[in-house]
Amino acid sequence: MIIERATADDLDVLLAFRQEAASWLTDLGTDQWQRPYPADKLLGTIESGVVFMVRDGAMTAATITLTPEAEEGLWTDGELREPSRFVNKLTVARTHAGQDLGGRLLDWASGQAFHSGAVWLRLDAWTTNKPLQDYYLRHGFEHVRTVTEGGAVNGGPRVSGWLGQRPTAPSGDHGFTDLAQSSTAPPAHHLRTT
Repeated sequence: MIIERATADDLDVLLAFRQEAASWLTDLGTDQWQRPYPADKLLGTIESGVVFMVRDGAMTAATITLTPEAEEGLWTDGELREPSRFVNKLTVARTHAGQDLGGRLLDWASGQAFHSGAVWLRLDAWTTNKPLQDYYLRHGFEHVRTVTEGGAVNGGPRVSGWLGQRPTAPSGDHGFTDLAQSSTAPPAHHLRTT
C-alpha cells in the first residue's frame, strides 16, 4: 500500500468515504458525521496539502488529514504554543476494516509530526462515541479533557470535544510506501478557524 497526498480528483472518493463511515457509525448507534461535509471546504483542505490517501492498488483504502492547525476553542493557549500536528477525518474503507489500518496511519502521522518538529500528535474525537475514544486510548493517546461547550454553530454544544494527545515519535514500520513528501508539509502549529 502507498500513502500520498490527495488531489482534487479525490474529492468524490472522500465524500463517499464520509457517507460510508456515517452509515456504519449509525449502525453502531452513534450520531457521528450525520451532517454532510461541505464539498467546498473539503476541496480547500485537499488543496492545502494536508489530506492523505492510502491506496491499495487501484482501491482507496483509507484517508487521514494531518494539519498544523487546531480547531478553535479546543486547546489552551499554552497547549497551542507546543509544536503539534492534529489528526482529522481518519477514515478506513469498510473493505479494509480489521487490518489495523487506522493504527498504522496514526503511527505514520506521528512520524510525520515528529519529523516536522512537533512534540504532540493531537486529535479531537466525537464526544459521545466511547468506542472511538477507547480506540484512540489503545493507540497510545492520553485523554486530555472533554470540551462540551463552544461549538462552531452559535457557540452551542460541541459534538467533537474529546481531546487526546500522544507524544510524536519516528514512524517505525507502518508498512506504507510513503509518497507523501513530508518535507513540503506546512509549518508545525497554527490555529484553524473553520
